[in-house]
Amino acid sequence: MPARWLRRLASAMLLPAAAPWAAIAGEMPPAPEIVVTASRAPQPQPELIGNTARIDAARIELIGATHPAELGTQAAGVWLERGAEQESLPAIRSPVLTGPGSCGAFLMLEDGIPVRPAGFCNVNELFEILTEQAVAMEVVRGPAKATYGANGLHGTLNFLLPDPRGTPGVSASLEAGPADFRRGIAQWRGRSGATAAVVGLLYAHDGDFRADAGYDQAKGFFKLARDSAAGPLELGFSGTLLDQESAGFITGYQAYRNRTLRRQNLNPEGYRDADSERLQLRFTPAPGQPLAGTDLHAWLHRSRMDFLQHFLPGQPREENGQWSAGLLALRRDGLAGGGTLTSGLDLELARGYLRETQARDSGIGSVPPGKHYDYEAASLLGGVFAQLRLPLGARWAAEAGLRAEFMRYDYDNHMIDGNTREDGTPCTPAPCRFSRPADRHDGFLNLAPNAGLLWRIGPGVSAYASLTRGFRPPQAGELYRLQSQQTRTGLESETLDSAEAGLHWQRQAVHLEAAAFAMKKRHVIFQDASRFNIGNGSTRHRGIELQADLRLPSGIYGGLAGSWSRQTYGFSALTPGGEEIRRGNDIDTAPRTLGSAHLGLVRGPALAELEWVHVGRYALDAGNLATYDGHDLLNLRARWRLTRAWTLTARLNNLTDRLYAERADFVSFPAPGYRYFPGRDRELYVELAWGTP
Repeated sequence: MPARWLRRLASAMLLPAAAPWAAIAGEMPPAPEIVVTASRAPQPQPELIGNTARIDAARIELIGATHPAELGTQAAGVWLERGAEQESLPAIRSPVLTGPGSCGAFLMLEDGIPVRPAGFCNVNELFEILTEQAVAMEVVRGPAKATYGANGLHGTLNFLLPDPRGTPGVSASLEAGPADFRRGIAQWRGRSGATAAVVGLLYAHDGDFRADAGYDQAKGFFKLARDSAAGPLELGFSGTLLDQESAGFITGYQAYRNRTLRRQNLNPEGYRDADSERLQLRFTPAPGQPLAGTDLHAWLHRSRMDFLQHFLPGQPREENGQWSAGLLALRRDGLAGGGTLTSGLDLELARGYLRETQARDSGIGSVPPGKHYDYEAASLLGGVFAQLRLPLGARWAAEAGLRAEFMRYDYDNHMIDGNTREDGTPCTPAPCRFSRPADRHDGFLNLAPNAGLLWRIGPGVSAYASLTRGFRPPQAGELYRLQSQQTRTGLESETLDSAEAGLHWQRQAVHLEAAAFAMKKRHVIFQDASRFNIGNGSTRHRGIELQADLRLPSGIYGGLAGSWSRQTYGFSALTPGGEEIRRGNDIDTAPRTLGSAHLGLVRGPALAELEWVHVGRYALDAGNLATYDGHDLLNLRARWRLTRAWTLTARLNNLTDRLYAERADFVSFPAPGYRYFPGRDRELYVELAWGTP
């Protein structure tokens, strides 16, 4: 490399970094960042009473994530912990949550619509989203406001797919990497008269660096948009297929540092097969038409999954699936004096099923072979909301909102009720590990208010303060997939109250957002020493976050996403494995520090960037006796525009070949011990892309 390039790269690395690929042509973004997640409508970030982070299309393209975890590092306070192959455990202003009370704590959206019905969550649902083809990832940390409802507890992720009304053209890319990794992505966008369309396809294969593991994955979408005298109409479809051979934990203290152990797969029989399909329709009646001024969204979703629970005694097979249909009607009305009132109605119908069958003998009398669960549950969700915003002079604005939402379940058990084997005989020794409640109905009513204040300090600079409540009704699995001799849970909806203050700062070259928060979660669902699902826990969460971008005309660009937080138990209890939860202890798998910084330089047709990713030390058990030291990784990216149509990208992940763990855990039962998902070694990915000039 010429000395002048080395000097330029060295000078770039003195600054934090993050920049879009548009900068490679010497362009600077002329307009402030726009966000949509928080208010369900485009809004300049300095006008937002709350936090947000937006990872744009150019950043997503440059990162070329092979797993959503690589995107999560780009937003402050977010950790999408990587599991086996395409599995993940999210954390947004929270610990990594597992077991009862885990899934459903985060609202996952695609084009503003929940990916799953509210009561049928999947903690791994990110593999059902087209993250690789998204043009933006929007992040709201903490509870959602009144315009969103169930499951917007700790945070919201919204992935936006390409708009059919964009510039017509064709693009395609091929990528290769270690362990026989290969990926192809193609997209077409065109127009015929008043109708515009866009179609995208993806196929990926990964042989994985661990034995007897890997996946094949296919994703696709299409969108149609048509403008007419009645109003604009949009139709969209997205779908995914996943065929995965799963790798389990490796065991032993710091086993991830052993180059032989880290490649082992102690569960070669593990697998996960899943598919999902989502159909969405949006119509906005034109002025003079019925329902003019109302934005109407309707959707029909389906998903199915079949996987081996290789991490449980006896390794039972789980089959689950659900379909749902929903409707959203939203209005935004202007008020005298410059205020706005946003109001709406959410409706959702869903039906899901779950079957668990164990083929092998576990060697434990309370976990016999045979069918454990076989049930269906239907749900009805209805919510109404209103969000009022009023100006208080030239520099001040206030808002207040309220959401009322009701969730009802109708549960139908297809097996013998109670705590028995499949044929009704008792387990020896009793009780059986699983319990099947009798058919019943359950209902949950939630009210979620919010209020906030905005101070416009100067052009592009504002400060805000807000109070918000989020909620999460119990999920179907927590109510009806019971254990031991529990027949009814008595669970209530989890609620989280958040107080937050922050600063937005936007200039042409610098975007900055800082926030401080304190939150308390009540009615936390967990499993006690008797394996009962109970909901009388509480947790506390407080911290500070910083998100910054720098873009200079010289081609130097930079960015930072960092957070410090403390997540603690607000109660004391014993877990099934005998671990003792103590009030005031750190919650396990809750690093106090998370962050990333990337720095880069653009010169003519070339770009080079260095990224640092940090995960701090965290406890592995409720008693805070076992810990993982955390890790720091370096990633290097380079891109060359060969011609107007051809681009070559190289990504060198884990530059220093650090031996680390993607996930660390400590279990007390059946025998105490450490277990890990090892992180990937140094890896080089090369991508060749073509697009119509």
